[in-house]
Amino acid sequence: MGQDQIDKPFFSGVLMQVLNKYYWHLSIIAIAAVLLSSIFSTSYFITPLYKSTVILYPTASNSISKVLLSENFNNNKDILEFGEDEQTEQMLQVLNSNKIRDRIISKYSLLSHYGIKDDSKYKMTYLFEEYEDKFVFRRTEYMAVKITVYDKDPQFAADMANDVAELLDSTINIMQKEIAKRAFKIVEKEYFKLKAEIKTKEDSLTVLRGYGVHDYESQSEMFNRQLAIEMAKGNQPGVNRLEKKLDVLSKYGGPYVSLRDGLEHDKKKLSDLRSKYEEAKVDATENLPHKFVVSNAYKAEKKSYPIRWLIVIISTFASIFLAMLIFAFVEVFSENIEFNVKKKGLE
Repeated sequence: MGQDQIDKPFFSGVLMQVLNKYYWHLSIIAIAAVLLSSIFSTSYFITPLYKSTVILYPTASNSISKVLLSENFNNNKDILEFGEDEQTEQMLQVLNSNKIRDRIISKYSLLSHYGIKDDSKYKMTYLFEEYEDKFVFRRTEYMAVKITVYDKDPQFAADMANDVAELLDSTINIMQKEIAKRAFKIVEKEYFKLKAEIKTKEDSLTVLRGYGVHDYESQSEMFNRQLAIEMAKGNQPGVNRLEKKLDVLSKYGGPYVSLRDGLEHDKKKLSDLRSKYEEAKVDATENLPHKFVVSNAYKAEKKSYPIRWLIVIISTFASIFLAMLIFAFVEVFSENIEFNVKKKGLE
């Protein structure tokens, strides 16, 4: 068995030879990369950005009436309890909505603040892209929501981050109130309609009582029993009086029973509807916070971007590596250095 051994260096060996041969060149390139990256990472070339952060938790429930008023709502969530995955995802969706974005853009005049020309054809596209870059909303590992805002003005960054957190409540309230007010109008209409119907039935029963119909079943039983007694005595005047009363009962008894039973049913229905009316009214008129603020934003003292030391390190190593590759290709193509792939042979 025989084996051909390598007689020329591998690619890594080529780079080592380049490193030895072009040591001073690479040193100059490294120094130049350090100087240039240090210069071009200054505020004259890259606008420094300051970061402000708000951390908050969603509440466990968004319905005021069901948590505070309803007796039938089966819910083990306390109004002071932090929300879970579902509420956190809902909060993130609201934070990323155009409702909050447009209000922040309008309040802080971000079009001019970001230096976007008002007559630009794609000004809104550029504006929204800047907003998405500068406003970051994400969920933390502890199921909280983190609002991060970057801006060249540290006070602006802090104010906008806090305002986004404040706008979260008003935005959710606006969306919920739009539905809650419509629901309240429906319940209110049905509630007062039923109250009017009950009033009409009560007035009708009052009229029937004026005719002497007070309790159809007991009166009918009593009159019939007394009629039998008077007939047995042969008291015709008494019989005539009782027959007149029975005639009144027979004429108005049916409507009386119908109104009485209907009124009893409607009053039970009104009691249930009153509870819904009160709950819908609370939902339509009252507000509760939808978040727990763990940490408010404050004015940053140090910039967060760019990170100059990281830019310098990456730029320097990238420049050295690229230069070594270029020198290696130059040496290989000029045949100053050769390399072969390792070969093995069997005899």
